[in-house]
Amino acid sequence: MFQIRNEKRTDYKTVEEITRKAFYNLYVPGCVEHYLVHIMREHEDFLPELDFVAELDGEVIGNIMYTKAKLRDEAGETKEILTFGPVSILPEYQRKGYGKALIEYSFGKAAALGYEVIVIFGNPGNYVSRGFRSCKKYNVCLEGGSYPAAMMVKELKEGALDGRKWFYYDSPVMQIDETEAQRFDDSLEKMEKRHQPSQEEFYILSHSTVQ
Repeated sequence: MFQIRNEKRTDYKTVEEITRKAFYNLYVPGCVEHYLVHIMREHEDFLPELDFVAELDGEVIGNIMYTKAKLRDEAGETKEILTFGPVSILPEYQRKGYGKALIEYSFGKAAALGYEVIVIFGNPGNYVSRGFRSCKKYNVCLEGGSYPAAMMVKELKEGALDGRKWFYYDSPVMQIDETEAQRFDDSLEKMEKRHQPSQEEFYILSHSTVQ
């Protein structure tokens, strides 16, 4: 039996372990995503109503978490939007449709709460099939005016961005203290840090922009 439900306090440690296993060595040797999950829940921008776990036969196998973010246009008008991440599925359950189901479920809940736009950073290959498009196509950029290849936008309400130029600002919780993240990781069961090709792919993608 597969179900999606809100995360409970009793899930916290399990969700952090899932996130660690899903991200370890994926983008860098080790990872910080589990530390982000650990601190995110106490931040004012965290949205507990959009904090979901995927459960298969009574076992939590994945999760998705949302925080508030902002867009500001050239006239200074702001729009409150969403970003999600980390989104994690245990490695042995990946590419079986559970992540897709979790993400799509969260879109419906976010739209029902009145949110109109989601901006994320990730591998486009994982998200364009979920309705995300390049930030350039929606005229959404970073404060300096760049359009990162890894930044993607999804309108939950068609026409919400209306063609204006928008500057994206994520939550301060995303600015992770690397020293604290390492200290947190060191307190957990040891996992081997390794170099692997996905890290170079991530480096190239994360340093690329759309012209």
